[in-house]
Parts: sequence; C-alpha cells; structure tokens
Amino acid sequence: MSAIGDNERIDVLDYLRGFALLGIILVNIGPLLAANPPAANSADAAYWRFLYLFIEGRFYTIFTFLFGVGLFLFIDRANTKGKKGQVLFVRRLIVLFIFGWVHVQFHPGEALTIYAISGLILLPFYKVNRNVNFIFGIIMLVVLGLFAAKIFMVIPLMLLGIAAGQYHLFQRIRHCIKETAVFTVIMLVLSLAGLTFQYQTAPSPAQVANSIQTQQFLNIGVTIGPVISAFYAGCIVMLIQVPFFRQLLAPLKSYGRMAFTNYLMQTTLILLAGKILQLQNHINYLQTLYICLAIYVIQLIYSTLWLRYFKFGPMEWVWRALTYQELPPMRKSS
Repeated sequence: MSAIGDNERIDVLDYLRGFALLGIILVNIGPLLAANPPAANSADAAYWRFLYLFIEGRFYTIFTFLFGVGLFLFIDRANTKGKKGQVLFVRRLIVLFIFGWVHVQFHPGEALTIYAISGLILLPFYKVNRNVNFIFGIIMLVVLGLFAAKIFMVIPLMLLGIAAGQYHLFQRIRHCIKETAVFTVIMLVLSLAGLTFQYQTAPSPAQVANSIQTQQFLNIGVTIGPVISAFYAGCIVMLIQVPFFRQLLAPLKSYGRMAFTNYLMQTTLILLAGKILQLQNHINYLQTLYICLAIYVIQLIYSTLWLRYFKFGPMEWVWRALTYQELPPMRKSS
C-alpha cells in the first residue's frame, strides 16, 4: 500500500503486493466464515494441512515487509520534493488507523490498525543507518520467530523493509539477477528443510481442531514463515524478469497497485458471500478455496479494467486525498 505517483512506481513492488494478497485471503476467509474443522481422512483435511504448510504465515510477511519499503519510499520521495515527509506519513498512518478501526469491526484480527501503530513506532528508524536497521531487524526477527510471536514479528519485518528501501534494493534488482537467483536457491534449501521438519509435526486429522500437537505444528510454521516468504518473493522477482511471465502476471501488478482497495474488498466480498449464500458455520476449508477463486477472478478483472481509466484505486485515492488534504486527479489523461 503506497502513495507513490503513477510515473514513480517500482513495478516489482506491485507484483509482490498482488501476490501477497492472493495468499492473505486464503487464510482470512476461514475465520471470517467460521469454517468447520476438517473431517478425518478427507480432502478437506489435506487442504487444511496444505494451507498451514504453504500459505499461513508466508504471505502476510511479504505484505508487511513491503509496508516497510513503502514507508521509506514515501518519506524519501516527499522530502526530495521539498515536503515534510515524516509529517505527511504520520497523517497517512492516522488515516490508515481510522480505516483499520472500522474494518476490525467486521474483520477481527485485521492488519491495518497494527500496521498503523507499528509504522508510528518505526518512524524514527527512517534516519537510522541502514546497516543497523538490517542487523537489528534480522536479530529481532529470529528471536521473535523462535518464540512464534507472530504479531510482534510485524516490527522487524517492517524494519527490514525500511532497510531494503535504504539500500535501494528494488530499484537495483534488475541489475542483480545473479545475486537474486543465488538468494532464492538458498531460501529454497532452507524452506525445504523447515517444511520437512514442520510436516513431521503435523497433527492427525482427528487432532486438527484442538491439540498440543496442532499448536506445535502452527508455531513451527510461524518460525519458518519468513524464510519461505523470502523464497516465494525471490521466485516472483525472477519470473517477472522474463517478458513472457511478466506479461502473463500483469493482472497481478494491477491487483497490487490497488492493494488497499482489494484488501478491504476481500473482506466485503467474503462477508457478502457468507450472508447471501448462508455459509457462516456451514462451510469447510476446501469450500473456502472455491470462494477465494471466485473473488480472485472478480478482483483481478476489476483491478485491470479500473486502472485502464484511473490513476489510483478508489480507496488509494481517498487515502491520498486525506493524507495530502487535496483532491488528486483521478482519471488518466486521454
């Protein structure tokens, strides 16, 4: 979620935001519709295990990291233009918190309020040396990860995003493909090791609902989450260097450019589907996947069409207007 102008955007960030949103909804929909625990030896149980091996704790980490990148870019570019970047960003966080407060009434556990508070805490780190931010972020992430302190891991993930912004990582990424490939392979090896370990602790279908083994399985997932997230992100970065895949994944770029709108819209569409189709407490985990696929189609098409004619997503425009206290032009010039 970023207020960067259309001509200043870094495409890879939009691809990564869009990719992160695809995973976030898969995890959020279960609690929102109160999905039933999977039955023993069912396809639903297999999907539940897949969800907590490959999705949960993998995509929100990318989204959180990117928020930190956006924090740095927003302030840096505002300062370059002679504006008070940190003052504007505080206003931006206040607006985000208000939206989050409204959103949490419908989606308990949502991320916007946490992002707003965390962004405020990390604001002074914008001026801290990038090496200090990077080292401190890594140490804090490892320690909190070992304790599976998921909610507190937001802070080091954002801090690492700030450091990435300070290193101008994403502006230079296309010139560092070899290094990115090596990094991705290393993350793949570590991910396979971590997933193998986590899989060995997977509860039996009969234990999924409540058990110490289930909690251990989930905690290990939180601990290894950032490594798997880094592998996923590396794969996306590598893929979009190839023109064929860059074009194929173009809808993902539009999806990510409208991340704020689409994140809120995901909740809206899930709750509408639950109400209209009477799915609350009457849906299993595998069935939630079908709802998500339908939402993907709606949002990817909508985002692509919308950005053909407009510079910002609807909620991005509102967020920007309230931040700058002026109405930015919405329609693209013909």
